[in-house]
This record gives sequence, structure tokens and C-alpha cells, in this order.
Amino acid sequence: MRVLFAGTPAVALPSLEALLAAGHEIVAVLTRPDAPLGRKRVLTPSPVAARAEELGLPVIKADKVDAAAAEAIAAAAPDIAAIVAYGALVPEKALSIPTHGWINLHFSLLPAWRGAAPVQHAVINGDAVTGASAFQLEKGLDTGPVYGTMTESVRPSDTSTELLERLSHSGAVLLAQILDGIGAGRLAGVPQRGEISLAPKLTLEDGHVRWADPALAIDRRVRGVTTEPGAWTMLAGQRFKLGPVALRPDITDLGPAQLRIEAKSVLVGTGSHAVELVMVQPSGKKLMQATDWARGLANKEDVVFE
Repeated sequence: MRVLFAGTPAVALPSLEALLAAGHEIVAVLTRPDAPLGRKRVLTPSPVAARAEELGLPVIKADKVDAAAAEAIAAAAPDIAAIVAYGALVPEKALSIPTHGWINLHFSLLPAWRGAAPVQHAVINGDAVTGASAFQLEKGLDTGPVYGTMTESVRPSDTSTELLERLSHSGAVLLAQILDGIGAGRLAGVPQRGEISLAPKLTLEDGHVRWADPALAIDRRVRGVTTEPGAWTMLAGQRFKLGPVALRPDITDLGPAQLRIEAKSVLVGTGSHAVELVMVQPSGKKLMQATDWARGLANKEDVVFE
């Protein structure tokens, strides 16, 4: 089929490659405009834009599907649109431009975790299994009929970045299969059934570790916000960034936010048992081993997170 592909970050690239490998004709790629990156704020194409340009595919850059973008999409005359993490809602008037509409690859088992951050919320909430759903876009937020799903176990050590990386590849296979089936007239969408949960975009505050919470909840939160928006606590009035922690159920005598610095470990008390810090990033410094940071402290006994 003639496919419009809509996507922006690197997580969308496996789907673009899978559709090409399956023999679909990508008539245009819709992606977000170039964005300033790095300290010098250099305007840089999105990963999807850069790959599309390497492949010689026509690229439509738009921060939303406005009248100009809709006109460009219509001019490409797609049979169907495949959308993976484009980064903006598709207005109702644009949904009917492709003959078969828009098929969205969403990284959850709908109707669980509708919204912008499904993988992060799955990790934070301790889901044992998640997956991806290919569904028909409609006016509601992630409410359309589902054409197919795949499942993925959430590993105890998974960060949201690691889990999303796996889902991006297995989900790409699903998306290509769904477009094949729709093109052949073999598939029909099925209305969503089950308990609805919402996964709004995470903010910086979502990464704030509250040490009075149980250790397991802290572990899940830190992994869920890694690498974006990132986990952090406060130390001496400044933000102190944290990498994933290790659970230490053998240490139960530390109060919430209280530190114990040992020769080979840095322990922090929580609302249950301790956690061990692995990687940390003090304000104004680079990411480092927690033990390296601790060796540089003048008064180790006085350090308490806020």
C-alpha cells in the first residue's frame, strides 16, 4: 500500500524500516520540525527526518497537522497512514485523508495506559506485562478499535528506556503485519474492552523521589523516569540526580532520606528498607559512580537528602 509514515524520535525508526522491508511504498514522512539540540542549540532534524532524507523519501515537517500539512498529506495520496510517536494529535478533519485512515502503534495493551507516556507509567506502577497495540485513530484519545496486539514482559531491572527500546522493535513487526492484513482486506478493528487507565506526559516533578515511600515504589519510580524526565532528590538546596537504585532489604535501620556511606556502597533509608545508590549526578557535575561521589565528601555523617 501507499503509506504516509508519521513519527519523530528514534523509537519510531524500527517501524519505518519494517514497513519498507515489508514492501510498502512510503509516499511521504510526516515528522516534527528541526529542534535546537546541545549547548550550542544547533537546529537538528528529528531522527525520523534524518533517516527519511537518507532514504530519499519526501518529508513533511510540521509541529501539528494544520491546513498546510493536511494539504501536503493529501497531495501524497496515501492509502493509509501509520503513526508512531509523532508527537502531536491528528485533528478529526485530517483522519479521513488516507483511504484506510490512520493506524497508530501505541506502546501499551489498550485500553490500559492511554496517553503520552504509557511505558513510563507501566514501569512506575509495577506492571508485570505490557505490550503494544495497533489501533485506528479516531477523535478520542487512544480510543479507537484495535487491529492487533503483542505482549512483552517487564523485567525487574527495566528502565522505561530499555523497555521502550524492546517494544519499538517487536511493535514494528506488529505494525507491518497489521498494514499487510488491512491491505489484503483480512482484518477489522475490534472495540477496546477492559479497564481504562491514563498515562499523561511526565513532568520534572514526577521524577522527584520521596524517601518516605516504600523502597519498591522508589525503585519503580526511578526506573520509570529513566532516562526522561529523570529521577532526582534535593541535597543542600540543589537538585541531585539519581540513576536506578538497588534494593537492599537486609538494611532496615535507616530512616527515610538518611544516608549510610560504606567502603563499597552508598545506602539511603526509605519508608521500608534501604536502597543502594549506583549512579548519581550532583548539581553541575557529570554522572558518576555513587561511591566515587561519596569519597569526595568532607562530612559524610552530615549528608541527608531533602
